[in-house]
Amino acid sequence: MRKICVITTTRAEYGLLYWLMKGLQDDPDIQLQLVVTGTHLSAEFGSTIDQIREDGFHIDRSFNLEMFDDSPTGIAHSLSIAVTGFSTAYSTLKPDILVLLGDRFELLGAASAALIANLPIAHIHGGELTLGAIDDAVRHAITKMSTWHFTATEAYRNRVIQLGESPNRVFTVGGMGIDNIRQLKLLTKKELQENLNIQFNKRNLLLTYHPETIIDPTAGIAHLQVVLDALKEQNDTLLIFTKPNADTGNQALSDMLEAFVNQYPKQAVIFPSLGQLRYLSLMKIVDAVIGNSSSGIIEAPSLKTATINIGNRQEGRIAADSVMHVKPEKQALKKALNKLYTTAFQNKIRTVENPYGTGGASKKIVKKLKTVKYERSTPKEFHDLPTPASAGGRL
Repeated sequence: MRKICVITTTRAEYGLLYWLMKGLQDDPDIQLQLVVTGTHLSAEFGSTIDQIREDGFHIDRSFNLEMFDDSPTGIAHSLSIAVTGFSTAYSTLKPDILVLLGDRFELLGAASAALIANLPIAHIHGGELTLGAIDDAVRHAITKMSTWHFTATEAYRNRVIQLGESPNRVFTVGGMGIDNIRQLKLLTKKELQENLNIQFNKRNLLLTYHPETIIDPTAGIAHLQVVLDALKEQNDTLLIFTKPNADTGNQALSDMLEAFVNQYPKQAVIFPSLGQLRYLSLMKIVDAVIGNSSSGIIEAPSLKTATINIGNRQEGRIAADSVMHVKPEKQALKKALNKLYTTAFQNKIRTVENPYGTGGASKKIVKKLKTVKYERSTPKEFHDLPTPASAGGRL
């Protein structure tokens, strides 16, 4: 029986991993091992470790990353704990392969510990670009430490190969989040109102705004203030906020959102964590997803929901025609909101195709993980591309 260890550190990543974990758990030839840490253990972020247990998963190991400080020093401290915690977990669980999804800094600790332990890694959603966050560098670093790769599009597959990975180990499977849309029975408008204790308005907007981790945090605060100034002028509109993730500078943004909701309680609500079912159900019902979350790029087009993507955090990702990219400027955002409600744009949304596919990524990954050879001691070759003629010379 193959022992496959899955790591989850945040609510969003767990939502994407759910059907993969379910497939691994239900397969008689696979022993699923689960290590949980990060914001799952934080009350501030909804203590989502409880949701994992409620979903029927056995948690083999969990440990606290002491994420009490969102400064660079605090994040680095948590990263150091991650390396030690994951290393201890691997030595006890002795998995055959490790599964990592995405680009969170915590996963850099998981990958580093696996590299030292000579533990093969299967990485999901590599090859993507998010130029407005340090996640971009983290993602590519994990790619170089991984043995197998499951990408969301062919363009991302090509980029992983460009990084020197063997084409025989890189597989295009589509976006993981689309599996949730295909397999979950989404809540109705009435069910959401009762579940969340909210009252939808004539217009409704869902906003998730994370820190841009390659800019000064004070600039991020100014950008969010611009967004809030534009949104508060929207008439007959309910603003539904989710809290930012645990990146550098998240606390200041979270405090701003809390203050805004307290100031405009009839116009806005905020939730620490909605979970995939409620989040996707809201995404289907609202007029648009606003902010800088990857969900607005990858999942929203499959629900025929528009996205107003703000700033540079997601710059570089492939996006459907239903996504509007705007600078963090009040007039630019107001112009996008006006365009959102035009007949022409509404018609475009209904016919858009999602470049991240139509679902089935989780099943494809489970099938492949059952057949790949688990090599612990074989050096990973570097796949060289044909070298173009150099335009420069030697120094």
